[in-house]
Amino acid sequence: MTGRLELVISTPSRVLVQTDDVRSLRASDASGGFGIQPGHADFLTAIPASVVQWRESDDQWRYCVVRGGVLSVSNGKHIALACRKGLLGNDLASLADEVREASEAQTDSDRRARVEQTRLHAQAVRQLVSYLMPRSRGAGFERQVEADE
Repeated sequence: MTGRLELVISTPSRVLVQTDDVRSLRASDASGGFGIQPGHADFLTAIPASVVQWRESDDQWRYCVVRGGVLSVSNGKHIALACRKGLLGNDLASLADEVREASEAQTDSDRRARVEQTRLHAQAVRQLVSYLMPRSRGAGFERQVEADE
């Protein structure tokens, strides 16, 4: 299909790419890789840490490493990618290293979040137990058991 796509890639602090000269775009989400060409159906997906690549009218591929984000396609020609962090580059090999580092950082962040969640859960259980079984109540229970024997 002929035509051009408009592409905007942005982070919370700046616009990384804004062009209306894109012939096609490749990206991946949790279900795998996909491509977008002019006339694509409206689409919305979450993008993990990965490389997004697009071809402009000069047949050159452009690349952007994103650290997670949301990609949307509207009206068959507007592509918007909002990401936490992004890095533009022309060398796919060096950008692959960036993706690996971003993925490792995300894994480490997830691990720290699970540890903190477990810590908070244990603290909540301890507080519930201390509320339901205060020391004085527990001592009284033991005395009552001894008296019954």
